[in-house]
Amino acid sequence: MSLRLVALIAVILAFGALSAQAMMDVGYLGIFLVPLESWAGTQVLFDLVIVCVLAIIWMVRDAKVSGVTPWPFVVLTLAAGAFGVLFYLVARDVKAGAKQSA
Repeated sequence: MSLRLVALIAVILAFGALSAQAMMDVGYLGIFLVPLESWAGTQVLFDLVIVCVLAIIWMVRDAKVSGVTPWPFVVLTLAAGAFGVLFYLVARDVKAGAKQSA
């Protein structure tokens, strides 16, 4: 297992714990509604939306080279933000590792 894969899994676990805590505190809709209570929060929310859209464009283009089907990760990104991109990177790393060992 590569160091990159271990790091990605660690980030997913840590971010997952943070996300679970946030959802227990405000619920799934609260993740979107709480930031809209201030201009600063709204800016951060829209920043996340822009970054996720750019990441989706990158995943779709990168998938042609890496051979990973991007659509499950696109849907996950639309529903859960950075988790879609993180899991895409894991799938990409696993696929690249499988090619190297074959």
